[in-house]
Amino acid sequence: MAGTRKPLRAGVHRRPKVVVVTGASAGVGRATARAFADRGDRVALLARGGTGLAATAEDVVRRGGEALVVPVDTADHKAVDEAAAQVEEEFGPIDIWVNNAFTTVFAPFTEVGPEEFRRITEVCYLGFVNGTRAALRHMLPRDRGAIVQVGSALAYRGIPLQSAYCGAKHAIQGWNESVRCELLHRRSRVRVTMVQLPAVNTPQFDWGLTRLPRKAQPVPPIYQPEVAARTVRYAADHPRRREHWVGGSTVATLLANAVVPGLLDRYLARTGFDAQERPEPADPDAPGNLWRPADGSEGRDFGAHGSFDGRTARHVMQPWLARHRPGLVLTAAAVAAGACGAVAAARLCEGKGRRHG
Repeated sequence: MAGTRKPLRAGVHRRPKVVVVTGASAGVGRATARAFADRGDRVALLARGGTGLAATAEDVVRRGGEALVVPVDTADHKAVDEAAAQVEEEFGPIDIWVNNAFTTVFAPFTEVGPEEFRRITEVCYLGFVNGTRAALRHMLPRDRGAIVQVGSALAYRGIPLQSAYCGAKHAIQGWNESVRCELLHRRSRVRVTMVQLPAVNTPQFDWGLTRLPRKAQPVPPIYQPEVAARTVRYAADHPRRREHWVGGSTVATLLANAVVPGLLDRYLARTGFDAQERPEPADPDAPGNLWRPADGSEGRDFGAHGSFDGRTARHVMQPWLARHRPGLVLTAAAVAAGACGAVAAARLCEGKGRRHG
């Protein structure tokens, strides 16, 4: 499927890049495919849901890009290898590979079955491994290319009710660092980078399998998927940076977890359950996408956005935050350390006062 590309500025000659996006049928993957299409790239769309993939392809063409639909379950490494070969054959050498596909179950760990936990791990973690391996197989001989792992603040900070998802994101974080070190060791010009996202308004909270008494929701503040997509595109163009953090909530979470993780444990134990539930009771007939695509049974296109358009942030200081993150991190860490020191000193003085009182 091909579309008419947008004209470039006079004197500018840019070769459209070949981009692979997994989980492209909805949510962040859908918004990311659109973001690359906006500049006329050739976008290969990988996911399970046929209805969503077809709709995403229409979005890409409408925005001036070219689309290639490749139905695939990223947990199947052979299928992912075949998908990569198909993209290279039909679109040419892959320049950018975006790993984004995921699934989850909203439930306490003790209520997630062993096969469910395995399935989440296979999609959310091994799906990224499979995609990266397939991309490297083609990129390394050419010594060029960028791979973007779409992560989360939950790659560093686990929260209740999403143990399998948090575990997978933690695994991606450590594995991606290993791969990055190996590429640096061989002085390869193939780059891997990771984008850590905040809570995003995607359909996962409408189609994810849940055992909660009330409907699931992202922990506020909530950002629109276009915010995530713009950062993914920026990361693909600037893959030398090892990580890109999106949103103030991500920065605050990662810094707090680095400085006072035990305090954050207790805070999330008190607030993390209610914060992930809406007032409405859960719908027992809601589609779940753990074992099959949610758009398969209904033939419904879920789009990029979830049910929280009225509660979201559409913009973030990105890429300014990305360019200035090292200084911001050092400043915030110093402030946090100072605050923790003040609290510790106050507690010490309080304890001495009690002993001498």
